[in-house]
Order: sequence, then structure tokens, then C-alpha cells
Amino acid sequence: MKLIKYPSKEQWSELLKRPTLNTENLFDTVRTIINKVRFEGDKAVLEYEATFDKAVLSTLPVTSEEIKEAEGKISNELKAAISLAKQNIETFHASQRFVGKKVETMNGVTCWQKAVGIEKVGLYIPGGTAPLFSTVLMLAVPAKIAGCKEIVLCTPPDKNGNIHPAILFAAQLAGVSKIFKAGGVQAIAAMAYGTESIPKVYKIFGPGNQYVTAAKQLVSLRDVAIDMPAGPSEVEVLADASASPVFVAADLLSQAEHGVDSQAMLITTSEKLQAEVVLEVERQLAKLPRKEIAEKSLENSKLILVRDLEEALELTNAYAPEHLIIETENYLEVAERITNAGSVFLGSLTPESAGDYASGTNHTLPTNGYAKAYSGVSLDSFIRKITFQEIISDGIQAIGPAIEEMAANEHLDAHKNAVTVRLDSLK
Repeated sequence: MKLIKYPSKEQWSELLKRPTLNTENLFDTVRTIINKVRFEGDKAVLEYEATFDKAVLSTLPVTSEEIKEAEGKISNELKAAISLAKQNIETFHASQRFVGKKVETMNGVTCWQKAVGIEKVGLYIPGGTAPLFSTVLMLAVPAKIAGCKEIVLCTPPDKNGNIHPAILFAAQLAGVSKIFKAGGVQAIAAMAYGTESIPKVYKIFGPGNQYVTAAKQLVSLRDVAIDMPAGPSEVEVLADASASPVFVAADLLSQAEHGVDSQAMLITTSEKLQAEVVLEVERQLAKLPRKEIAEKSLENSKLILVRDLEEALELTNAYAPEHLIIETENYLEVAERITNAGSVFLGSLTPESAGDYASGTNHTLPTNGYAKAYSGVSLDSFIRKITFQEIISDGIQAIGPAIEEMAANEHLDAHKNAVTVRLDSLK
């Protein structure tokens, strides 16, 4: 980990760079896979599953028998944990339901909005070294609450053609409509364009590796919406002298084990804490099963010492972290001054892991500084808002002349006439 002390503002932009992967150089490879799936459907997906996931499949859909069997393959303790997390995620996201109010903008002119669920959504759930059954809940639960009619899930099988049982259990519990054995670029392409088995969807959600990210970018140019731009996962801990070095180190390592391109940052006003965290990271790292991944990730990580809290806040808002943990004495006051972050965790007893799994907030968040412009996934991500308006005679007579004047000055005479014929009919 890199130790930095009192950096000047001129150094900030370099310090805050992410270990991002340039997906553009993958576009040619990814485009080839997308086009083959687009034109050959299931046949191409099955071929790519054999090539990339080493799974020889005869069909792509997961059967009801496989879903039933999955429930018996996971412990009662894990089932209870998944159920608790589902309940909290449901409670938090249900509170976000939109209530449209009719507004009379002037006498006789009424406008309002209605929230409608996106009819068909696709969820991509990575498998591999860490099957993310928690992400199933984070995406499927709000999709169900939003009223999405078809929730399609794609996830890569193992070499034996099986899906991790916890993914299947979580999908069934959360109300996923259809599950398919498809990973990587081929899964994104299948959901974007549809195949004989996999339905075409209107919006694709979910994390993935650099190839999945590139595929989502490409299909979103014309053919399907995606949740948000994505990059490697990241966490920042903002801490003062009151913070526990044990907790801070644990938080940094919980992010570092995600992947070799993850980034963990500490911004602190305490030189003593900075030094103690280095020692504590080494101690805890030695005990981690995913030590090799975390070690490589820590090469991208920085422990930055700043002069005071003002500088810490300015640097934090410039970084715009995906996850921000505030471990300071007056953390609620500090939190009020955060303007750029995906999700914020307050106080020494609130680890990022809580939001990753079970507190109720969503863990699908903007990375790579996109928190300056994007929100994380919420109920709104799965709905569209349709506007309505109704104008009666008092309204068209009151607003009509203004519309006529504006249309005439934009030289759009047919627009003007659409009002004029109505006003004439009321004379």
C-alpha cells in the first residue's frame, strides 16, 4: 500500500486515479461474440459456454427440478440469512414507491406522472470465484416491487453445467421469472437481442468482468438500456484519530478481496492511525483465504494523510467513492458535507459488508467517479415515469394564446394551428 503524506492539490488528480481497465481495446473481440449470438441465437451461446465456461450444455434454461434440488444443497443458516437480507432489501426499496400527485399548473390545466415498471429486465449475476447470490437479491427484489412483468436472470454454470445453489435459491425467493445458464458476453448479447430460449429485455442490470462491461457498453449504444457505467469496485475510509485501526484495516481488506483491480483508500487526519493501519492490514491479510487477490489489489491502494478535516472532505468529494465509510468522532456532521458518493456507512460499527448483504440498501453502485453524476440502483432504476395532462375549456383559453405566440415565433405554424382550431371551436 502506498503511504502519502500531505499531498499538494496539484497531486490530487494523479493520486485519485483508479486502476481502470480500458474496455475499448476489447470492443473488436466483444463485438464478434455479440454479432454471432445475435444471428445464431442459442447455438452460439452454447458454443461460447463450451469455450469460455468449459460447460457442455444441451439446453440453456434452468429447470424447476434444478431449482428444487438447490434448496436442499444449502444450509438452513444460509437460507435464513438470505431470507433476512431479502426482507430488509424489500422494506427499504418498498419505501421508495413513487406517489404521483395531480398538479393544476393553472386553472383548467392539470398535469401528473405515473410510475410504470419496465416490462422486461435482464439480470446478469457473475459466477466464478465468488458467486454473487447477494446481487440476485439487490436486483430482483426491487424489480419485483416495481412491477416488472418478466425478470430474466443469466449466470455462468460451472464445468459440470450447474448453477451455484445459493444463486438459484435467492432467485426463486426474490421472484425471478426465468433463469438461464449463460455467462460473459454471450449472456449480455442474448438478453439484448433475444434467442430461441432467452427473451429480449429492455434493460440489463448487474456487474461483471471487463468483457461483460464492454458488452454492456456496446449493446447500450442502440439496442437496450443498462443500469450504469461500471468499473472495478472501490472503498474509501475517511477517518480521524478516534478510529479503530483494526476496523479500518478490516474495511480496506473487505474491498481488496473483491478482485485484483479493486481499490481501497484511507484518507485520514491522523499520522498515528495511518501507521497503525499499515501494520494491522499486514496482520489481517496473512489470515485471508483470498490473500493473493487482496495483495494484488492493495498495490492500487493508498493511505493518504491530510492536514485537517476540511481537506479530507474536499479530497473525498473529488474522489467520489463507490463506498464511503466515515469513522470520525462527529460522523453525522461530516456526512452532511458529503456531496459525491455511491453509498455511505456511518460510524465505527457500520461496515461496508452490511450494505453489501443485508442492511437493506442496494450494493449496485456507481464506480470510477461516476458517483458525481449517477445514483446507485434503486426502485427508480426499474420504473419509467409517464406524464399525463388534461386541459379543459378554461385551461385552453387561458394557456392557448401563449402557445400560439411561442409556436409562431419558432415558425411552427402547424403547432400554432392545433391550438387555434380549438380556441375557434369555443367561440
